[in-house]
Amino acid sequence: MMNHPTIWNSFSNFYSASRTQIYLNKCYRSINDPTADKNSYENCYPFIYYLEHGQTYYTQAKIAPLSIQPVLMFYGFTQLLKACVLTSDPHYPENTGVLAHGVTTRKRKKQQYEFLQDEVKIQKNGLYMHALDKVFGIKQIENERYTMKSLLTEIPELYESHHYLFGKKSYKTLQLHNNRYQLSPSILDTYQMTANRFKEHLESKTKLNISITESELLEMEIDQKLLFNKHAPIRYHLFDKNFMLSLTKSSECSTLPEVMLHYLLLYNLSMICRYETEWWSELLKTMPNEDYPLILQFLSITQEKIPFLIYQWLTSERFSTQ
Repeated sequence: MMNHPTIWNSFSNFYSASRTQIYLNKCYRSINDPTADKNSYENCYPFIYYLEHGQTYYTQAKIAPLSIQPVLMFYGFTQLLKACVLTSDPHYPENTGVLAHGVTTRKRKKQQYEFLQDEVKIQKNGLYMHALDKVFGIKQIENERYTMKSLLTEIPELYESHHYLFGKKSYKTLQLHNNRYQLSPSILDTYQMTANRFKEHLESKTKLNISITESELLEMEIDQKLLFNKHAPIRYHLFDKNFMLSLTKSSECSTLPEVMLHYLLLYNLSMICRYETEWWSELLKTMPNEDYPLILQFLSITQEKIPFLIYQWLTSERFSTQ
């Protein structure tokens, strides 16, 4: 795993106009763009500037007080995401509609407000849906509203905290052994499925071909390498360096790409930090409930994980998601 300074050093490979033009040309030819040469020439500097600007925000967030980190990280994140979009949409931004964030929250927080119960709503237009389409090939989503608790439950690095705070397990580690992923057979009880139904369920969600063998352990053989950004509800734990399976099979966001989970969480936190100053300040000072530890840990995780996931997509996954 690359740590924070190293991942940004890796991004600097893109800070060459000539090499980035070649990279974008390859991207545009993969989507059969008839003007790939022209578009790659015109977009090489905007692409570099998105990455540079994103890095600047994240670098400042690293040294900023916790109280303003969500704003810096959200805007840094949107710059990195726009760079990804530009690799699949050579005319981005083609209109003002795709410049909006594409997400809304409650305008005013109610009394006795709890972050975990708060919701975000997805809009039809804006960066969120545009990125889902252009970066991840998802044109429709099952739900328009997501609670903060449901989103945080899907962050694999928070699974231990989720267990401690709520007494529920949110993930199981997929142990790799002889090119097979091993799970305890108890996963079938958790999912309330037979082995065959479990196989069908995972195949429908991940779009992978999976074979399952039942013995002392449940062994899964998968027909291709697992990707960091593509096979939800299987997600990658950045610090343990393992793939994990979400146990929240009925969650409305269990199949969203993890990058887009972070987008929704950071968007709401950045809005709270800017416009709900009293509640935000009291949370940071009084630590009244489960909101504080989960927000604190999430901000620490997302600062490392989003640059990692974005870099993996740009370098090793961009051409495997077509």
